Amino acid sequence: MKLQVKNASVSLNGNTILEEVNFEINDGEHIALVGRNGAGKTTLLRALENNDMFDEGVGEEKFQINKMGTFNIGYMKQVDFEDESITLLEEIQKPFKNLIDMEKKLSWYVEKMNENNSDKSIKEYTDLQETFKLLGGYSYKKEYEIMINKFGFSETDKSKLICEFSGGQKTKIAFIKLLLSKPDILMLDEPTNHLDIKTIEWLEEYLKNYKGALIIVSHDRMFINNIVNIIYDIDYGKLVRYKGNYTFYEKQKKQNYEKTLKDYEFQQKEIKRLKSIYERFRYKPSKASMALSKLKQIEHMDLIDKPLETDMRVFKTNLSEMEESVKKVLIADNLVIGYDKPLANIDLTIMRGKKIGVIGENGIGKSTLLKTLNGLIDPISGHVSYGLHVTPGYFDQNLAMIDKDNTVLQEFRSHLPNLTEPICRRALGSFLFKGDDVLKKINVLSGGEKVRLELCKILFDKPNFLLLDEPTNHMDISSKEHLEDILSEYQGTIIFVSHDRYFVKKIADQLLVFEKNGVTFYPYGYDEYTISTKEKLKTTLVEKSAQKVKEEPENRKKVNTYELKKGLNRLENEIIKCETKIKVLESDLFNTDVYTDYNKSNAINEKIKLLQIDLEKLNSKWEDLTNILIEN
Repeated sequence: MKLQVKNASVSLNGNTILEEVNFEINDGEHIALVGRNGAGKTTLLRALENNDMFDEGVGEEKFQINKMGTFNIGYMKQVDFEDESITLLEEIQKPFKNLIDMEKKLSWYVEKMNENNSDKSIKEYTDLQETFKLLGGYSYKKEYEIMINKFGFSETDKSKLICEFSGGQKTKIAFIKLLLSKPDILMLDEPTNHLDIKTIEWLEEYLKNYKGALIIVSHDRMFINNIVNIIYDIDYGKLVRYKGNYTFYEKQKKQNYEKTLKDYEFQQKEIKRLKSIYERFRYKPSKASMALSKLKQIEHMDLIDKPLETDMRVFKTNLSEMEESVKKVLIADNLVIGYDKPLANIDLTIMRGKKIGVIGENGIGKSTLLKTLNGLIDPISGHVSYGLHVTPGYFDQNLAMIDKDNTVLQEFRSHLPNLTEPICRRALGSFLFKGDDVLKKINVLSGGEKVRLELCKILFDKPNFLLLDEPTNHMDISSKEHLEDILSEYQGTIIFVSHDRYFVKKIADQLLVFEKNGVTFYPYGYDEYTISTKEKLKTTLVEKSAQKVKEEPENRKKVNTYELKKGLNRLENEIIKCETKIKVLESDLFNTDVYTDYNKSNAINEKIKLLQIDLEKLNSKWEDLTNILIEN
């Protein structure tokens, strides 16, 4: 399979978004499209899905679109269900219609053979059952059950109608269905938006092992880094292909720029030197020929264009003049947060200068905590107290404070009515709202522009305590990196909610982790937290494995590597025996006295099913023990 686009352009509403597209994707490649907001990443995805959007580009190559092999593309452009009166489970099962139909037919054959046990029926049943097995008929239910669970849906949600879910939940349902359909080319636009870290990590692992081709648009650097092997950088309407992950791309792009700039500067010096010689000797008869040869040298050069600098425009702010607070910035004493019912119980003291990252699953109280600390929601019980000279600044991920009918300038002045217009314009200019940009209506701003406006309003007051709820949502990678630099140098105190692991890793020196069984404070950053979490998991696995491999009735006090290896050897022998039994039974199915006798055939198939379940359990145990031995 291969999709190749040469020298194409893409325009929207008469504006050229991409002027020179040279792109290809081969079977199994995992590609990320990166670039600033507005660079054309989503537009390119749409054009790859609908090739009619492509036109001739400005390059010298002939414009063409080449497709090799038969393939289908899966791209979730918008959430639009054919029928919202069906249940979540019915919608999720649609990609498996073929298997479900085969399952029904197998049941029909069983009933038919109970009435008439003919050779033809038995043969057809056996052939269909083999096809069903090869296509994953015995595992597809487990596959969609795992996804339903991982995306945060409960058992009761499966029987709810699609129309009963929120917009965000409908997006997740459509996303699950797209993943389960397993297209040859899977295209995903910001797939980690609104997912918690646990779900992102699961999705990351799933996509890492995706057998088809993959094209991702994402601003999550860690997510990209762990999944892709090709990067297409979109800058100034052109695409440049890099082979490797995001870390490699960053280094290579910088090296390429520096090398091209050096080559360009060297060539310009050489051209200047040759022209100087020509000017000095052009009127001297004895030197005229030599002088002319210098011009010819210039004409025969392959001229190097000066490399364009990446668009690195960033917003600016100065927080150095803020007032210093007391050491204890905030105390939450036996604080119970929630709305109609408690979500979490928290005891927390935030010290001056600390930067606390709040992480955890969706819907269990992270944003509610920040709203409660900021006084937007009353606590169910307990209380919050601020220290002296603490001036908070709160960023709401929903940008609920913005009046959509205002212009950018009006919105800023409504927050700071005593400022003159020139001062407001200068402040907005530092956040990239230049000239007539300040006259744009809020309702036409992109997500990233709205975030910049809200940050401009908050940071202009120079708060010494920032409460930030998902501040990097809608930001491109460059803006995220700049915000990280600002917050890293910030001398005040921060408590922030984020699902961006790279951002959390860069900023947080303490963590508040929300889990279903409670909230835990960790006096260290994300790297230490992941190490400690792995250590806990390792300990748990060792304890479980010790119980699994032991044969004696008494509990062993200590599990060592020797015992684990013994258990591993026993498991390997059991796996071999189980696989051998399955192979023997499968060969028996082809014996004449078996496949002509429905009862015998059915009995053997039932035995095979039970053995396959046993084999799956044995393999799972083997993987657990192998992981422990590797770690030890």
